[in-house]
Amino acid sequence: MDRTTSKDGTPIAFDRLGEGPAVVLVDGALCHRKAGPNGALAQALAKNFTVLTYDRRGRGDSGDTLPFAPEREIEDLAAVIDAAGGSARVYGISSGAALALDAAESGLPITKLAVFEPPFFVDDTRPPIPADYVRRMDELVATGQRGKAVKYFMRAGVNLPAPVVALMPLMPAWSGLKAVAHTLPYDVSFVADHEHGRPYPADAWANVAIPALAIDGGKSPAWMRSGVRTLAEQLPNADYVTLPGQTHIVKAEALAPVLERFFG
Repeated sequence: MDRTTSKDGTPIAFDRLGEGPAVVLVDGALCHRKAGPNGALAQALAKNFTVLTYDRRGRGDSGDTLPFAPEREIEDLAAVIDAAGGSARVYGISSGAALALDAAESGLPITKLAVFEPPFFVDDTRPPIPADYVRRMDELVATGQRGKAVKYFMRAGVNLPAPVVALMPLMPAWSGLKAVAHTLPYDVSFVADHEHGRPYPADAWANVAIPALAIDGGKSPAWMRSGVRTLAEQLPNADYVTLPGQTHIVKAEALAPVLERFFG
């Protein structure tokens, strides 16, 4: 494990694996270096790239500095890219994809950008998040109701069926999810504006002129696939790829070859 320091002094932990051009992987909600899909992906990509995975602030071995603002997470990613050598290809998944998009829009030295299923939706194929979603999530976290925060995120944010969410405390991963539940408002800050079933604003990510790739899974929900496809049309220089048979829990063996070709 290595560490870098973000602009506000927060230590950010990261791992470096492999040799070749630098690729930074950005986790989604409730994930970090030791829990989530990017560990296996890093192993697969390390054959051709120097891959950096990092703990977003408040998770794993990274620190946290309050008060939070979305700009702090963009600065964290900037610090990791600097540790990678000053520029990097970047891949983000789910809310980490939304963070990566905003980071590219802000002008970070990202040479190519790949995103897998940022949880945006632009039509009426699923219910919008509640009008008080952000406030309610903040309240649950502020009052230490970690389990309720995770359930609320999964039901109102991710749109999982209520019976599935009710059974989540029985899962082996439940304690790990609760351990990082205090970071859910961080993820919400990057995605909530695009979870109301409205078209993207005309100027959204207009400055992301670098080569980009928007990816979804062929078995993912229609609302998510529509959002990804429309995102590819929205970005100035993007292609759209579907991985047959994949869901939001994408498998590294299906995703890695696509990223290798794009980042190559």
